[in-house]
This record gives sequence, structure tokens and C-alpha cells, in this order.
Amino acid sequence: MARTRRYEVAASRRWWDEEDGRWLPAGEVHAWERGMNQTVCGLALHRSQLSRFPAVPWPEILPETGGAADAVQRVCPRCAAAAGRRGTDARPSWRRTNPRP
Repeated sequence: MARTRRYEVAASRRWWDEEDGRWLPAGEVHAWERGMNQTVCGLALHRSQLSRFPAVPWPEILPETGGAADAVQRVCPRCAAAAGRRGTDARPSWRRTNPRP
């Protein structure tokens, strides 16, 4: 059985949300897996000075979802391609109706 990957967020900056009472990602955001020292696109977290946000799931920072995306300026395109721009349970936007034999 395939393991579903769960991506958290690493960001170049952070901001304090008064409503939630927690730090949220800001600036440029990247996807990373817990236990790894690099982002999905290959940036080292410490060398790139990225802050980790293990309590913020990846789909929550996408601008189209709202959530914690208030101060996000840029989503890394390589991380978005690997982690997906939609939720983990989303289906592909296309469907093959008449496959070849």
C-alpha cells in the first residue's frame, strides 16, 4: 500500500496572527516533509534561513484556499508541482473517456 505524503510549510518570513494566536508563514513558502532537513525542491532549511511551520498543512497556504495564505507572497513552483496545488484527496482536473485498447 502506498504511503500518502504529508507536506508541511517552510517560509522565508513569519507573521503573528492575532485571531489564531500563532505564527503563520509569510513571504516565499516551500513544502517540506517532517524529519527532512530540506524542502521538496531541494533547498536546505538552515542555509536558506527558512522557518518551519509543522502545524500548518500545505493546502492551507495556497492563495486559492484562503486559510493561512494572508501574507504569502510567492509559492515555490517546484514545491507546488511536487506537493500539489490542491488537497490530497482531489482528483485530476481531466478524465480519459475513451482510452485506447
